[in-house]
Amino acid sequence: MAEIVLDGITKRYPDGALAVHHFDLTIADGEFVILVGPSGCGKSTTLNMIAGLEEITEGTLRIGGQVVNDRAPKDRDIAMVFQSYALYPHMTVRENMGFALRLAKVDKATIAAKVEEAAGILDLTQHLERRPANLSGGQRQRVAMGRAIVRDPKVFLMDEPLSNLDAKLRVQMRTQIAALQRRLGTTTVYVTHDQVEAMTLGDRVVVMRAGVVQQVGEPQHLYDAPANLFVAGFIGSPGMNFLAATVEQGALRTSLGDLPLDDRTRRVLERADAPRDVIVGIRPEDFEDADLVDDHGAGPLFTVTVDVRESVGSDVFVHFAETGGPARAEELAELAADSGRADTGMSEHHVVARLNPATRAAEGARLDLRIDASRMHVFDPRNGVNLTRPDQPAT
Repeated sequence: MAEIVLDGITKRYPDGALAVHHFDLTIADGEFVILVGPSGCGKSTTLNMIAGLEEITEGTLRIGGQVVNDRAPKDRDIAMVFQSYALYPHMTVRENMGFALRLAKVDKATIAAKVEEAAGILDLTQHLERRPANLSGGQRQRVAMGRAIVRDPKVFLMDEPLSNLDAKLRVQMRTQIAALQRRLGTTTVYVTHDQVEAMTLGDRVVVMRAGVVQQVGEPQHLYDAPANLFVAGFIGSPGMNFLAATVEQGALRTSLGDLPLDDRTRRVLERADAPRDVIVGIRPEDFEDADLVDDHGAGPLFTVTVDVRESVGSDVFVHFAETGGPARAEELAELAADSGRADTGMSEHHVVARLNPATRAAEGARLDLRIDASRMHVFDPRNGVNLTRPDQPAT
């Protein structure tokens, strides 16, 4: 196990393309850190620089207190688990898991003991004499993880290891990886495009965009206090709703209605010299069916026409058109392109609300909704900064 320190790490290719810019992060001994972001954001490049598979253009990388910029991958005492299982088809599970140790000239008794131990941890003991072709996808991925475990490295590096699995198996493997990391206590850096994986797996999450770190924090903090539009839109499923708004007479005027500003929010906006035109962010769960809310102290009321109702048992998702059109910002356009929303051809801007399953919302019918205005976020469209983060000073 070891601390990892990335001090001003930059990756610039010979053609001048900047893949990662001034990446600063200290990963504690035994910590599980997730790098997340859209395709091309630099997360895999960062992982490869830690592994030694990519040269570092600028900055210093330390593993266990030692500068490793110029060390070969084999000399960094790290183990990688890739998206591809990369198992040898002609070898048994036992042989695949022990192969790296055989190359290192470890004695047979030690190899056997380490493989048996790792197989027990991963529930693979009964499969040790089978070949990869006779295993399921989840079993193959566990073999790939076992191959890393037997080496007892200082650091685990995982590059989207679950992306080849089906949805149900991904959830199961996610739980297993989290439990395994806590059991072994090995410093782990995990790359994923899936923000649900990021939120459920890591001690801390690093959100990246275009090679630059946008925010680092515990998953719940990123959800509750996103630093900017990009983080707010990337973290959360379904994603945050964004509405164009104007600040007028102590309220935020939106196409859904006026959202009153409390004293703290008003002072924060004044202190930040917020523009008159802003972007309001509202999480789906901050809506509720007005019939299920006590009117005393309830948020502002507005009426919509339900376009789509989706019931998932524990929640009901209601989609409705927002006549004001989508909020405009570079970050939101990038998020829409990455998620595929930009290619749907939809001419209307839709808002999604997550409601109590007791709601009587019906497609094509009118529905009264209330918003918990105390939980809304206000962003500056000029730079995407969240002006109303809970940790922003109010005076």
